[in-house]
Amino acid sequence: MTMNSPPRLRSITGLVLALALVAAACGSSGDAGTTTTTTPPVTTTTTTTLASTTTTTPPTDTTAPPVPPATTSTLPGEPTDIGPRAGDVLGVVAVAHNDVLNLRSGPGTDNPVLLQLPGTTDNLIASGNNRLLSQSIWYQVTVDGVPGWVSSRFVAFLGGVDDTTSQIVAQFGTIPVAETMADLGLSVALLVASEEPPSRIRMTVAPTTGDLSEVTYDVVGLGDDAVFGFRLHIFGEPTENGEAFSLKSVEATSLCGRAVTADGVCV
Repeated sequence: MTMNSPPRLRSITGLVLALALVAAACGSSGDAGTTTTTTPPVTTTTTTTLASTTTTTPPTDTTAPPVPPATTSTLPGEPTDIGPRAGDVLGVVAVAHNDVLNLRSGPGTDNPVLLQLPGTTDNLIASGNNRLLSQSIWYQVTVDGVPGWVSSRFVAFLGGVDDTTSQIVAQFGTIPVAETMADLGLSVALLVASEEPPSRIRMTVAPTTGDLSEVTYDVVGLGDDAVFGFRLHIFGEPTENGEAFSLKSVEATSLCGRAVTADGVCV
């Protein structure tokens, strides 16, 4: 899409869509069981003689093994082939720099949180177990040795990185300028985003400023099964008067929805 913004952007009113994150967690898994101990009934034998009455109680059998508790484990939803295969490596996407994705004990947001993953985590190892719930899909992954579940909305395959500066400048029609790096980055993200379906835009790495300033935005939900979105690493530099930032370059990482080749191409 082409964004008809003036060359000098003094403020950007973002369309950063609200997003309940849960971040990302796990299905319900419960252990329920009962242990039953059976004691033989007490038998009372009364012997009557002319001299006395004797009551005898047989000993309790302590050699019988205890009955183990019954264990059941259930997960919500249904298994699905939609999602990564065992051994695939995923990254967290579309999670704001001041937020986290929850790794949960089972598929669904009502499960306990095991880990909280920053938005730049890139070492989620898929197990190949994926669950389809009524309104979401969850993937079982392992992070730093901890197995758990994450929502498919917040993970993707990280593809190749391309310099898209010339395309971005061409769409603007000039080198864009904004008062802050956050605004400059958002203007680029809005240019990449789609209107239908509406993309989700998140600042995943907060701005840093200096001779070469930078900020990172994720744009996901482009309506493409293969290309889930892009991670935009935006570089800027101060203008001559030091009152604004002009675009220096843009590096775009492809965020792949289904799979990625060894060359970083979404398929």
